[in-house]
Amino acid sequence: MLCSKYISFSFLLFSLFLHAVNCADPLYHFCFSQENFTANSPYGTNLNGLLKILSTKVPSKGFGLSSTGQGRAQANGLALCRGDVSKTNCKTCVIDASKELGDRCPYKKGAIIWYDNCLLKYSNIHFFGEIDNKNKFYLWNVQDVENPTSFNPKVKDLLSRLSNKAYANPKFYATGDLKLDSSSKLYGLAQCTRDLSGLDCKKCLDTAISELPNCCDGKRGGRVVGGSCNVRYELYPFVNA
Repeated sequence: MLCSKYISFSFLLFSLFLHAVNCADPLYHFCFSQENFTANSPYGTNLNGLLKILSTKVPSKGFGLSSTGQGRAQANGLALCRGDVSKTNCKTCVIDASKELGDRCPYKKGAIIWYDNCLLKYSNIHFFGEIDNKNKFYLWNVQDVENPTSFNPKVKDLLSRLSNKAYANPKFYATGDLKLDSSSKLYGLAQCTRDLSGLDCKKCLDTAISELPNCCDGKRGGRVVGGSCNVRYELYPFVNA
């Protein structure tokens, strides 16, 4: 089995303020398959059909999966939109993701891409219902908190509560906040792809939370983003009310 991939990023700073990544720009992608296909091959035709299905199937519920074709030419894929994203923005994100993967991973049979608003993954291998521990990356705010000793446990506490809340939610999605003092709050998010079981969703989220010290110890914001789940915390609201 291939080792998991961990890619580290920093948000850009401008005049000492954090600027979030533009939701129209991809956060990251992996072309994880070593197998190629040709444009007019059965797999290429099935993949094009799959991406069209996902662009129409996903927006109504925020998640969808599908398979097209059979045997070695079968294309399997899923897309997930962040739980607060509108149907219109969800559809736009999935369509953009399909086009972007075509440019970034041309003729690769397996690829995944993440945006702030959605993720899209496809492969010639049937992967539904399995936790994706291979495709993963970290994001963090380059600024440090003043007291990491007291801050880090609060991050873990909030995200652990959201993990419990998310896996019990049919949408596998939860957001919340934690009051830090009279003038500040900690905001968090936890979400899984809905092909997982509830227990696997929780397992995925708890693993992601346990990895936060690898990237985000004492940071003002951070994310662990994977192919099956993601967690995020910030000192500012980042989801739509």
